[in-house]
Amino acid sequence: MKRFIALIAFSSLLAGIQAAQAGTTMETKGKAFAPPAFASFCGREPGLCSTSGGKKVVALQADLKSELKQVNRAVNSRIKERNDSGDDWRVPVAYGDCEDFAILKKRELLKRGWPASALLLTVARYRGEGHTVLTVRTSEGDLILDNLTSSIRDWSSTPYSYFARQAQGNGSRWERIGTAKPILSTAFGG
Repeated sequence: MKRFIALIAFSSLLAGIQAAQAGTTMETKGKAFAPPAFASFCGREPGLCSTSGGKKVVALQADLKSELKQVNRAVNSRIKERNDSGDDWRVPVAYGDCEDFAILKKRELLKRGWPASALLLTVARYRGEGHTVLTVRTSEGDLILDNLTSSIRDWSSTPYSYFARQAQGNGSRWERIGTAKPILSTAFGG
């Protein structure tokens, strides 16, 4: 019996490690309010608000993984971090804050042919402050492109408490994100 219990425990641990290697996906739980500045941004940049069409999950092959890393690093090094007065979502040219970085990363990936349905603006909380990142839905889980790091991580391995993200297929609608994060997760470095 002890051997059987040990085998079950080992199998569970192995399954958890394999799930972590495959990545994890955010669980959404109903409607959420969009950030206040989102509507005016979408009025100016409807193409960057879209989440329609295409694949909902990108099959992440080595070349696409490399492209994600390149876009994340390029935007992080090109744009200087500076908080805007008020909450003004824009495509940054030289300066921006977290949502501006996420918007530019989405635009760069769209230019490279990534489907809008897999590129979701996402809001979270970090050290008591609001924070915006870009979630990329992939076969390796929901990956986060962030202005605070050049590493691309599975959402569950970030230090954030996630609130909401754009809904797939309807970018003007937002969905709440479940609070539970898996214990095991993956990341690929920057």
